[in-house]
Amino acid sequence: MSNKGVGAIFCLISAILMSARYVAAAVFMSNTTSWDSSLFQTGLSYVGSPLKVAAIIALIAGIGFLGYGIFQEFKERGK
Repeated sequence: MSNKGVGAIFCLISAILMSARYVAAAVFMSNTTSWDSSLFQTGLSYVGSPLKVAAIIALIAGIGFLGYGIFQEFKERGK
């Protein structure tokens, strides 16, 4: 698999992790009778930051692999 493919997969993993964070907060707050932004922020704080950190790391790795794959492609075309 090329570096661009690996980078795209890492970006997909990052998107899944970020959506999992918000879904987990929504599931955690599903038993409440009213919703507002401060209540949802409290739900996000209960979920914690490991999903956010993992998503950011996966996004950085994905962008790095994509950039390196594109650089290699331009380098090969120049020869």
